[in-house]
Amino acid sequence: MSTTNHLQGARVYLSGPMDFVASRADEKKLGWRNRVGDFLRSFGSVVFDPWFKPAVRGLHEYGLEDIHTIDTREQWSFTPGQAGDEARARCAESFWQTLHIDLRMVDTSDFTIAYVPTNIYSVGTVHEIVLARQQLKPVLFVSPPVTFPALEKLRAHLRDDAAALALVDELVRQVPVKANPRGIPSLWYMPLIGGGNFFDGFGFAGYVERFGWKSIPMDEQERLRPPENPLLPFLEKLARELPRKWDDKRGRYVPDDDWLLWDLES
Repeated sequence: MSTTNHLQGARVYLSGPMDFVASRADEKKLGWRNRVGDFLRSFGSVVFDPWFKPAVRGLHEYGLEDIHTIDTREQWSFTPGQAGDEARARCAESFWQTLHIDLRMVDTSDFTIAYVPTNIYSVGTVHEIVLARQQLKPVLFVSPPVTFPALEKLRAHLRDDAAALALVDELVRQVPVKANPRGIPSLWYMPLIGGGNFFDGFGFAGYVERFGWKSIPMDEQERLRPPENPLLPFLEKLARELPRKWDDKRGRYVPDDDWLLWDLES
């Protein structure tokens, strides 16, 4: 029986929205990173999770982030002149350590897993993805279906109130609320990531019993729309064999040399 485990000792960064999520507290406690981290550590991987940053030697609590980190935004001002410059400088300086350590984790990782739903604004995620790809490191990109069932229920509830329905439609335009039931990512991401590294979900259902995970809201989302190409089975296969990529010019699969996983024990 083969003892190959390509994930043993591999360093993996978990990238995704943390700022404009509905609840930072829920994201930290119930978010996808907790389960993916459990899964990777079971294969002996080193997991870099920005919610639980590694300690830095000689710099106590450097860059640590919690649910209140973004409160510093309340100091922001667009006012011109010294007062505005001072306020903006305080905001920039207060978040510098977080930006620094998160990018260092990307820099020292072997590959990145990025959760990128199209309905959540996230600048840091894009920065981290681009940094990883500039270094020719794989990014496993999860783009889930995005739907708004509560919106349709609200419209049904207000079906006899034309004025309320008009306000709902105006809100949808202002936000904007854009459903993406197939989870199609931005065209810009497609050449950046590479065709073989896109996933439409995690596939948690197949591993809940093994890891004893408690139910989270994402379970219901994946139950209603089971992923066609889930991430976790891919990772399980990655432990046994390295992925190959499709070469459109040659019309066949070829080795993917983005997957440089160090064999330091040898």
